[in-house]
Amino acid sequence: MRKGRWKLGNILKATGKQLDALAEETAQKLDWLGGFGKDSEGGVSRLLYSKEWVDGQNALKEWMENEGLEARFDEVGNLFGTLQGKNTDETILTGSHVDTVKNGGRYDGAYGIVAGILALKYLKEQFGQPLRNIEVVSMAEEEGSRFPYTFWGSKNIVGSAKREDVETITDFDGVPFVEAMSNAGFGFRDESKGTRNDLKAFVEVHVEQGSVLETEKKSVGVVHSIVGQRRYTVEITGEANHAGTTPMGYRKDAVFAASQMIVEIITMAKEAGDPLVATVGKIEVQPNIVNVVPGKAIFTIDVRHTDKEAIVSFTEKMTARMNDISKEHVVETAIDMWMDADPVPMDQTVVELIEKQCKENGLNYKLMHSGAGHDSQIFAPVVPTAMLFVPSLKGISHNPAEFTEPADLAEGVKALIGALYELGYKE
Repeated sequence: MRKGRWKLGNILKATGKQLDALAEETAQKLDWLGGFGKDSEGGVSRLLYSKEWVDGQNALKEWMENEGLEARFDEVGNLFGTLQGKNTDETILTGSHVDTVKNGGRYDGAYGIVAGILALKYLKEQFGQPLRNIEVVSMAEEEGSRFPYTFWGSKNIVGSAKREDVETITDFDGVPFVEAMSNAGFGFRDESKGTRNDLKAFVEVHVEQGSVLETEKKSVGVVHSIVGQRRYTVEITGEANHAGTTPMGYRKDAVFAASQMIVEIITMAKEAGDPLVATVGKIEVQPNIVNVVPGKAIFTIDVRHTDKEAIVSFTEKMTARMNDISKEHVVETAIDMWMDADPVPMDQTVVELIEKQCKENGLNYKLMHSGAGHDSQIFAPVVPTAMLFVPSLKGISHNPAEFTEPADLAEGVKALIGALYELGYKE
C-alpha cells in the first residue's frame, strides 16, 4: 500500500487514461447489465429469481472473478465479490440490489453494484491488498416487484428476514416464492448459523431518484438520513343519489368531503415546509357515474419526514382535521394507517468520513436526506451505514427514461473509492 497522505485528486492526475475513461466504462457496464432483462417496452424487467435475474447474477459473478475478486453466492442468492484484506475478520461492504421494477430503468440498484466493482478494481490495482476485506454485494431483491415482500436480500444479510413471511406468498402468475427460489438454485438461510459479525460498515451508492442534485447542480449527495413514512387509506362513505333531483343542501357527497380533505392536507404540508412531504396518490370514486352523487370515495396518503416527532405531529393534526371535515359534511370516514416506518439516520462517523473525502478531493457535493427507501435503512440499525447519491435526470426513476450523465456516474464512483479507501485501508 502506498504511504503518505492519500488524495483522490492526486491519484486521478497520476493514473491518466484509466480514470479519464471512468465515465465511459461505468455507462457501458450499466448498458451491459441492462441487457439482462431488457424488455419489449424499452425498459428492464429483472425480477427476483426470474431467468433474467439468474443470468444477470451469473454474469456479474463472472465479471467479479475476472477482476480478481473472490465471488460467491449466499443461500438466498445474494452475490458477493471480495477483495481479501490482511485482517479477514473485518469487512467493509458496498453494493446495492440487482432486481428492478417491471419495465424499469438501467440505473436503480444496478449503479451501486457496477460502481462497487469498479471501485474495488481500482483500489486493487493502485493499492493492492487492503487492511480489511472490502466486499461488493449484488443483493437479490429490494423492490418487491414480483412478490409482496421487500428487502429480501438485505434482510437476509442482517438476519431479519423471516422464513414464514414468504413461505405462502405467490407472484402475479401464482408461482409460489419457494418454488421460484428453488428453480433459481437457491433456498432459505440456515438460521442456526447466526448472522455475519465481520461487517464493520456499509456504503451504498445510488441514483437520487429525485431532482435535488440536478436542480442545485451538484454531482454527489452525501446522505445523512432516510425519511420515515406513514401511509394511509381513507374511506369516506356518504350517500349515492340522483344528480338532478337531490338539492345541494341535502347531499352527503363523498367526493366533496374528500376534495376538501385533500386540499387541507396538501396546504398543511406546504405550510410545514421541507423536508416534510405529503402525497395523495390514488383516488377511487363509487359509483363513478356522471349523473350520480358519489356515495363513496377512497384515497391514499403518503407522509414523509426525516424526524419521527414531526411525522407524528403532522399526521395527528391531519387526522383531526379530516375528522372535523367529515362531521361538517355529515359523512362517515374510516382512516387506516397501514404503514408506520421510522426515519433512519446514517452513521455520523461514516458520513463525516465521506464528507471529508469529498472536501479534500474537490468533489461538488451536498449533504442531504433520502426521500425514498433503500437497502441502507435495513443495514443502518445493525451496521454503521451511509449513502452516496448521484443526480437523476428530471428526477425520473422506475422508468425506461431513467438517466444519469456519465460524468456524474464517474463522480459517484470517485466518491466511493475515497470512502472505501478510508474504511478499508486505514488503521
